[in-house]
Amino acid sequence: MNIGRLQLKNNVFLAPMAGITDLPFRTVVRSFGCGLAFTEMVSANGLIRGTEKTFRYLASSAADRPLGVQLFGCDPETLAVAAGIATERGADLLDVNMGCPVKKVAKTGSGASLMRDPGRVAAVLRAVRRASTLPLTVKIRSGWNARQVNALEIGQIAEECGVDAVILHPRTADQGFTGLSDWGLIAALKERLRIPVIGSGDIRRPEDAARMLRETGCDGVMVGRGVLGNPWIIANILSLLAGGGISMPSLMERKEIIRHHLTLAIDFYDEKIGTRDFRKHLLWYTKGLRGGAQFRKVAGRISDQASAWNALHHYFQSLEESSAPFCDVEES
Repeated sequence: MNIGRLQLKNNVFLAPMAGITDLPFRTVVRSFGCGLAFTEMVSANGLIRGTEKTFRYLASSAADRPLGVQLFGCDPETLAVAAGIATERGADLLDVNMGCPVKKVAKTGSGASLMRDPGRVAAVLRAVRRASTLPLTVKIRSGWNARQVNALEIGQIAEECGVDAVILHPRTADQGFTGLSDWGLIAALKERLRIPVIGSGDIRRPEDAARMLRETGCDGVMVGRGVLGNPWIIANILSLLAGGGISMPSLMERKEIIRHHLTLAIDFYDEKIGTRDFRKHLLWYTKGLRGGAQFRKVAGRISDQASAWNALHHYFQSLEESSAPFCDVEES
């Protein structure tokens, strides 16, 4: 599919996730075939101030293409300047975050809070559109709460302002990630707009992605939490959409991806920070494996590469010796 002038190899995308979709994580997920991946949320104010941490979010590589840079903020001119900086720094696509429900973001008027002010939405999108010729998307929610469901209105505004595609996670901001997402709203938005609509929300299995495309008519799907500890979901979605089957990784394949991901994290940060940050990924990668709960207690104390390799080796050795390495129900 295409978004603006950007030609993509497929319509399965990796969602931007704060604290997760850094360069090492994106590199791993891309190896399973996703058509487009996004940075973590990047503060427009941080880019303008030139803070080292903010610029770190824009780090990329030849294997990390095409790259969508997701900006957040609420001031049109600030976002416009930030869009220019991201463009100069090599972004392939820009996205404006209007879906983050986190209080520290929303209380500044950014994220999902922007959807409460359609006039400001229009001002922001026009400013960003003027600032860059890159393909532009906006990621939205259903609305602020059940009484303010205005995704259709915001989507229409986005199209009128020259946005090239709308990404919809059909939960309200006050829902967070609870309850079920309303895929019917994705279908309604697709019927209303001429530009592509990307659906997001509750894609936890390959079959969910196929069903979303079938039931809503959306142009593409974006996978978020369903990819945590399970990058194989991307390859399985693509296989299913192509008429193929679904395959699960062997223990050896799972172990090698974990080792590869950790190596990338250490190379990107350093041994101390990379190992510490990787602990959360170990929790996700071992979910559903026999003895996972016990291993995760050990993983929480890992502090260097050697201890990580040692813990992984012994844990996966025990799984290989087990007659049933996978659990039917996640262990407590």
